[in-house]
Amino acid sequence: MVEGRVKEPVCRFRSRSEHVLDAKGRLNIATRFREALRNQGDERLMLAPWRDCIRAYSLPEWEELEMSLTAQGPKSPEKLKLIRYLIGGAEECVLDKQGRILLSPTLREGCRIKKEVVVNGMIAYFEIWDKEVWEAESKPTVDDFHIFEQVLLETGRF
Repeated sequence: MVEGRVKEPVCRFRSRSEHVLDAKGRLNIATRFREALRNQGDERLMLAPWRDCIRAYSLPEWEELEMSLTAQGPKSPEKLKLIRYLIGGAEECVLDKQGRILLSPTLREGCRIKKEVVVNGMIAYFEIWDKEVWEAESKPTVDDFHIFEQVLLETGRF
């Protein structure tokens, strides 16, 4: 990493799309996300519950997250609880020949995911939301835009 520069993510997941799960709970991964995975040489994903959505990480990005969680000596009770939740709830997933992944019933139930979903790119990972939950949680308010502006100003990119 060059001083003053942010480390580049292994994959870049950008944009948002809506999908419908099939009867088995499979999700078709958008071509642009599959290409991001292929560019890093591994089409495996790690799926982890996160509040009201599933986070999907490329395997290398996930391994970096695991290393950062386990690298710093003694663990606080809060950190152990996070590791227990995040790492213990994670599932490895491989894209099938049609570019789909299977969302297990456990992950779907834990994140209230039904049939219609929104897949939202978050640069180094992407999120899978139930469409109704997404619509209720994601709509920005006027106050949010004031915060967004401040964050962009702090990055020097606004």
